[in-house]
Amino acid sequence: MPRAEANRLAVIGAGPIGLEAAAVAARLGFDVHVYERGRIGEHLHRWGHVRLFTPFGTNSTAAGRNAILAENPSHVFPANDECITGRDHVRVYLEPLGRSKLLKDRIHTECQVVAIGRERLLKEDSRLDAKVGHPFRLLVREKNKERIETADCVLDCSGTYTEHRWLGEGGIPAVGETAAESAICYGLDDILGERKNHYAGKATLVVGNGFSAATSVVSLAELAASAPETWVVWLARTPSTLPIRRVANDPLRERDRLAVRANTLATRTDGNVEFHPHSVVTSVESLGQDKGFRVTARIGRNGQARTWEVDRIIANVGYQPDWHLLRELQFSPCPVTSALARLGAVLLEHRGEAGWIPPLTADLLRTPEPGLFVLGAKSFGRDSRFLLSVGFEQIRQVFQALTGKPVSL
Repeated sequence: MPRAEANRLAVIGAGPIGLEAAAVAARLGFDVHVYERGRIGEHLHRWGHVRLFTPFGTNSTAAGRNAILAENPSHVFPANDECITGRDHVRVYLEPLGRSKLLKDRIHTECQVVAIGRERLLKEDSRLDAKVGHPFRLLVREKNKERIETADCVLDCSGTYTEHRWLGEGGIPAVGETAAESAICYGLDDILGERKNHYAGKATLVVGNGFSAATSVVSLAELAASAPETWVVWLARTPSTLPIRRVANDPLRERDRLAVRANTLATRTDGNVEFHPHSVVTSVESLGQDKGFRVTARIGRNGQARTWEVDRIIANVGYQPDWHLLRELQFSPCPVTSALARLGAVLLEHRGEAGWIPPLTADLLRTPEPGLFVLGAKSFGRDSRFLLSVGFEQIRQVFQALTGKPVSL
């Protein structure tokens, strides 16, 4: 059991990693509370129509399943090898886990952590050993009212999905992009479902060379089969004519199927898709509400300028952590990856190895601020190789460090 005087633990984010970490903390006797600015599984709700690459067995833990069954012995889980959608994962696992006896009184939804500091200390008070006796102070906003909560340990599991990157060269906004931002989709729209009418028969510019862009392009190509006027212009920064890098002997079959289909669309120009590698957007001009955009980009190795008029823009250019929350704590991310400093250095050593998973230790997850840990996708910064199974191992390592005892999930 943790020491009574260091028993209070705050978890930021009620996503897959935040809930799992809180369940472990409660089981170990911590006084744990979870603060979530939206709903349980908020980010999964936003892209919930998409099927996960990884099967349910690797996206859940035995401890989590047991907590749910203790509350509802008749609860039915998907098969361990089944790949379900994000919304289904929320429905069959995250929400029941949140309702379990371990967590049902510990989760505060629609409750935003605005800032974190230390009692009676400022960021520049540099004696880290002296901070241990000073609890964290969390400014929390709930229903437009603010209050202070305190904790001895903080786990930031808030993810990256709400912090999109930009279209322009060098990672900054393209000319005109910030003015058009509200009309651009930076996430994964439900192209074949709720948003079908938004895209059917329209010309859509998709930017990106990752699996999110592949998901958007494949969905738009499928839509074009029933709505032939649908057209896709796909721009990618990569110089390769195959925009999606496949993982050798990829154990995640759904991921590999997506890569093959997207690369086929890019090279054969079927499905009403035109692909342009080695491209960068230089300007975005909004033509008025629901009147589309004029987009200019440099394409090819010679950087030839080309302009398109399109109805929609999907910017699948990646996400990044928002470290603003920790600005009053002694914390500095990796200057290259925006990941945790130590973890980021390891990720850099293996850049380009798409299926590589880093060896995980608590030391890679520590920050200079005693008692502060960053877990989940946020710990990886801009690196998109994070998997939920990695996050579960992070949880195990952190609680083993906090309690000094082996921890199972």
